[in-house]
Amino acid sequence: MATEPTPQRVYRAPCPNCGAPVEFRSAAAPFAVCSFCRSTVVRAGDALRKIGESAEVFDDHTPLQLGTAGKHQGAHFTIVGRLQYRYTEGTWNEWHALFETGPELQKSGWLSEDNGRYVIAFDAPLQTPVPAPEVLQPGAPLTVNGESWSVASVVAAKLIAAQGELPRRPNLDKGFVVADLRSARGDVGTIDYTDAAHPMWSIGHSVSLSELALTGLSEAGEKTLSGRTLPCPNCGAALEVKLETTQSIVCHQCKSVIDVSQGVGGDLGHYQQTNGTEPQIPLATVGTIALGGKEALPWQVVGYVERCEVPDGGDDEQTFWREYLLYHRIEGFAFIVDAEDGWSWSVPITGAPQSFGESVKYQDVLYRKLYDYTGQVTYVLGEFYWQLTRDQRTANSDYIGTGKASTRRLNREQTAGEATQEVVWSAGETLSADAVLAAFRLGADKRAALQRDALPTAFNSSSKVAKIIFWIFLVIVVLLLFRCGSGGGTGDCGEVKNTFGDASQEYQSCLNNQRSGGGFRTGGGSFGGFSSGGGHK
Repeated sequence: MATEPTPQRVYRAPCPNCGAPVEFRSAAAPFAVCSFCRSTVVRAGDALRKIGESAEVFDDHTPLQLGTAGKHQGAHFTIVGRLQYRYTEGTWNEWHALFETGPELQKSGWLSEDNGRYVIAFDAPLQTPVPAPEVLQPGAPLTVNGESWSVASVVAAKLIAAQGELPRRPNLDKGFVVADLRSARGDVGTIDYTDAAHPMWSIGHSVSLSELALTGLSEAGEKTLSGRTLPCPNCGAALEVKLETTQSIVCHQCKSVIDVSQGVGGDLGHYQQTNGTEPQIPLATVGTIALGGKEALPWQVVGYVERCEVPDGGDDEQTFWREYLLYHRIEGFAFIVDAEDGWSWSVPITGAPQSFGESVKYQDVLYRKLYDYTGQVTYVLGEFYWQLTRDQRTANSDYIGTGKASTRRLNREQTAGEATQEVVWSAGETLSADAVLAAFRLGADKRAALQRDALPTAFNSSSKVAKIIFWIFLVIVVLLLFRCGSGGGTGDCGEVKNTFGDASQEYQSCLNNQRSGGGFRTGGGSFGGFSSGGGHK
């Protein structure tokens, strides 16, 4: 087997199936997938033996690729392999990275997709037994190797394709269950039940690609999108899929929601939408904004979701809100949330806040609970990295930071779908309407429609004047009604138009339902991000 001088020795031999060169960078990774014929081969001494075949990977236009190099916690690494999985909500990737831990020493790690962001994880031994996957429940506590965890998701998945060099034989024959755990330390634990009798365990933590000093990324325009262009199955309009990990796209012409999680060939699942309004921040708008104390970055609006609160009873008051999905090629995804009591931003987080009765603690900040409610999708536009279904529902809880952290927000969201159960936490902060206006360079004519900053009495102000203003506002809005699927309103809609804009769902609902009685409550809505994607996906 030929070798060549490099910082780490590289072994190369012809593929036993097609003769193309197959490369091994590590003596600890005996398996590889031929880049030409996709044969799975195993190295035995100085020879290669074919042991199977891998399907072609689903082209998701990720900036990562084989050969991408970076640095994490002082250790250099190179991406040498890729595993691609499918579950009911779509697909996700796990990239095999070789870390240089010393002269001629290497360690395998994984750079995995996690709710539109990334996690670096390392395999570890299981020192104690773990429960069978069927008994795991999202949100429930679990002890593994003496450490406390919270179950975040339980997902039925299947490995559908592999690339490059791998530390173990890829199992392309059957599906398996994977459970993601979160800790108050911000760690991610994963139990892989591929071999149910001998589960595998790994531990990692959230990273941003911008922190890894990456080189060798694919160029933004390097991969053609022609293979991801498709006709709308409802009206025939040409659609172009642009996001890295798009699972659902909305037709710009007929507003049908199309599922592309299984690829763009063949029959595509879809459903039509007849309701909804155009977003205040148009799709494709780029805004430069700083999130979470990081430097200001250009974020593009790629998706828009309208959601409402599902009332517990026929006469219950409710609220509704809008969420904008933002995308940055390196940072991933974030959300801008437009609720009745103000604007905020949020991103899914890796850890699970620690519970203290009705309150939770996250990053040394105590958050108290505001509301529990059920949210329902009513309208969507654009592209999304999770699969959207009609009237999708989630169980939500909103939390507000205490003391000097009163601008911070947490949201807990629980979903339950076919073969997928998940709890996702999101964290963020409030935003002023002026900050949104400036970031996305919106016209001054939109200022009134965007002006929904959280009122000073909404949570803990003791100002009597502020409370009077707050209750006057309540008297005005209590005359309006909006209900999931039907809607309602009464009285003069001028205040609604001035507050939310003439294109808003609130104003249109008011106009269409002036003769109906009722009201809706202010507050509530989602302070966290909307996510029906997978915890480790």
